[in-house]
Amino acid sequence: MDEADTKIIEALIGDARMSLKDLAAHAGLSSPGVSERIRRLLERGVIRSFTAEIDPKALGYSLEAIVRIRPLPGKLHIVQQLIQDIPEFCECDKVTGDDCFIARLAVPSIDKLDGILDRIADKAETSTSIIKSQPIRRRPPPLVIRDEGR
Repeated sequence: MDEADTKIIEALIGDARMSLKDLAAHAGLSSPGVSERIRRLLERGVIRSFTAEIDPKALGYSLEAIVRIRPLPGKLHIVQQLIQDIPEFCECDKVTGDDCFIARLAVPSIDKLDGILDRIADKAETSTSIIKSQPIRRRPPPLVIRDEGR
């Protein structure tokens, strides 16, 4: 990735709907040049998708929670499928350590949260934390790997 690719990606992170003309001006390239670079970035998997960020609260999901999930012995695949099938789970990471999954979910109420957790209670142990605020929204890592201290 060179400086022009970095400029294109930074601009798209700020506004994924930015026109090719505006991207070209931002990166100092022609529109066809930017289009070709975006195509290559997509092919290489650097850019995975162009998407809209949705505010769960605006849709009536007033509560978000992080749930640490530890499946009971022999229940890992069943629990993973349950998490995938419950649409309120917005994100889930399979992790090392005491828990197997760390998931984020959005719900309209504590009652709905309890109902979802009840669906997996006989297959896994859970530990839930209600999200009060999100000081850092999901963001990509730095576009250039920093070599600090070397």
